[in-house]
This record gives sequence, structure tokens and C-alpha cells, in this order.
Amino acid sequence: MIDLKRELRETEAAVNETLERLLPRPEGLEGRVVEAMRYATLAGGKRLRPFLVVASARLFDVPELAALRCAAAVEMVHTYSLVHDDLPAMDDDDVRRGQPTCHVEFDDATAILAGDALLTLAFETLSAPATHRDPAVRCELIRGLAVAGGPAGMVGGQTDDLASEFAEGDLDNLESIHRRKTGAMFLVALRLGASTAAADAQQQAALEQYGEKLGLAFQIIDDLLDVSGHQAEIGKRVKKDTDRGKLTFPGLLGVEESRRRAVLLCDDACKALAPLGSRASSLEALVRYVVERNH
Repeated sequence: MIDLKRELRETEAAVNETLERLLPRPEGLEGRVVEAMRYATLAGGKRLRPFLVVASARLFDVPELAALRCAAAVEMVHTYSLVHDDLPAMDDDDVRRGQPTCHVEFDDATAILAGDALLTLAFETLSAPATHRDPAVRCELIRGLAVAGGPAGMVGGQTDDLASEFAEGDLDNLESIHRRKTGAMFLVALRLGASTAAADAQQQAALEQYGEKLGLAFQIIDDLLDVSGHQAEIGKRVKKDTDRGKLTFPGLLGVEESRRRAVLLCDDACKALAPLGSRASSLEALVRYVVERNH
């Protein structure tokens, strides 16, 4: 029987310890920007993307140190994206992970630099021999994260998301945005865990299908929580998507149809894991947790 909450807590603790080591407090002039990096990164969060790295790595008996360094790199890129998304020029949010956003706590310039530094530190982490002894594997890890975070992935999705504000859209457009803005980082988390062990084509295909369904299901639930959630529970401002005229699943499909679609995606994600057998039970439990979450 899988105790997912325990696994999530243990992974969160291990990833946080890794991030602490990778983000030591300096004594020099860069101290303020590193404090901003630590403030944004160590503030909590669900750590779902790092969990995907660790869970997929365990499928192939990847050494824990390698998995945790990859997980930390993914979390750095995710956090950098949140820091920049929260800026006044983007989504203009003032609360994230239950605390003032980075630019509110520090200032806009420091937040921009903290995000930039987190992004570059992620690639520095992946490039180090401590992550993997084979330089070719390290290059593959770096390339995978770069593609997922760039114009073909997260940045491209965010660009289209901003462009769609107060504009007409359809389901294909909405799913395209979130396959890149949200889904790309879920997919690369799974890929990084599997890449360090050279998973075979069938195994990688199973993880790809699972990750795509998981990413869309996560976004649907995130959209629903923005409609009906409470800021104190989810740690960020709610109803902001409606205020900004964003294209969302409940706005396009309605609440009930959105929930139904999320459940179907969950079922499809679980079916995709079949080639991986019982060792993938944590991933199956995770997608069910994502669809059932209320914060």
C-alpha cells in the first residue's frame, strides 16, 4: 500500500536539504540576491516536479544523489518561472506559497536577478560530475531542461497565455498553451529521472504519455481552484485568472465538464503506466492526488 503523503514529505525534505546545500548564504555583495533566491525557493510549495524526478528515477534504480540534484535543478527552474510570472509586467501577483511574492518582499530588480540566477544555477547543477559521471548524459539532461523551459516549452506557453488575455480561444488553443506552459516541466521532470538510467523506448513512451495527461489534469484543477479555492489554503491569490481575462478550462468548458475531463485524464495517465508495472504505483497515486486536491 502506497503512503503517498509520506513519500511526498520525505522527498520534499530531501530536495530541500539539497537546495540548502546548493544555495548557501554568501557573505559578499551578492548576499541580497542569494537571500531572494533562498526566499523564493525554500518557501515551501508542493514539490510535485521534484517528486516526479525522484519517482521516475526510482523506477530504474538511479542513485539518490543524482536524482536529487536533477530534482533540485527542476525546482530552481520552476521557482524562477514563478518569480518572473509574479512581476507587475507579467501576472502582477503579490502572494505566492503563502507569503509575499519575491518582488514585493525585495524589489522588482532583485526579483528579476534572483530568477535569472536560479535559472543559471539549475544548469550549473546539471553540468557537475556529481550529477552524473558521463558527460554525454549530463549534456542530455541540460538539453532536455533547456528545451522544456524555453520558447518551445514553458516560455512559449507563457507567451501565448499572456497573448490570449481577453481574446477568443478554443480547447485546442488552451491545451496547446498548457502542454507547454505547465506540461513541459512535468514531462522533463520524468525525463530527467529516466535519462540518468537510459530507460528503454517503451518505458520512456509510457512516461511521456503519463506526463502529458498529468500536466493537463494538474492545470484543469489549478484553474478550478482559482475559481473556487481559498487563498489561505492554496497560498496564492484566487479569481485572478477571471480578473485578467485569461483563457481557462472552467471559463471555456464550465466547472462540471472541467472536473469530468480531469478525471478522464487521470484514468488515461494511470493506464499509460501499465508497461512499468507495480513499481509505478507512486506515480499512479500522484495523479489521483493531483485530481482530488483542494489546495
